[in-house]
Amino acid sequence: MSEESNQEPESLNVERIMELIPHRYPMLLIDQLTEIKPGESAVGIKCVTMNEPFFQGHFPGKPVMPGVLIVEAMAQAAATLVMLSMEQEAKEKIAYFMSIDGAKFRKPVVPGDRLELHIARDRNRGPVWTFKAEGKVNGQKVAEASFTAMIADKN
Repeated sequence: MSEESNQEPESLNVERIMELIPHRYPMLLIDQLTEIKPGESAVGIKCVTMNEPFFQGHFPGKPVMPGVLIVEAMAQAAATLVMLSMEQEAKEKIAYFMSIDGAKFRKPVVPGDRLELHIARDRNRGPVWTFKAEGKVNGQKVAEASFTAMIADKN
């Protein structure tokens, strides 16, 4: 293995994210993963546009990204980090939500926002990983949550 291939990636684009997690449109809610520290932390990026399918009904005339989808985006960023950290073993694995705790929403996320999903591993024991996450727009915290996921076999 070359020295270059041992370096940690600076960021992952959406194509690489789709290689690591099974989510697809309209449920793929992250566009990029940056500031990656495998097994520890990363920042997911979601560029929120008026074209999001949920804005059609949430809410007509006053589009607001649903809080539950902000938490889902956080979880997808965490799942991508876990799968990246597991390397080859991840090909036969999938991450399932187990719990969400302490979710708080401080400011609406609207079309035009660049939602940053700051995730950090709190702990992991075997296949169970716990993360703390914050959503930020323009450096201001808009959401936070802790959640747990289990890494299981795909079949």
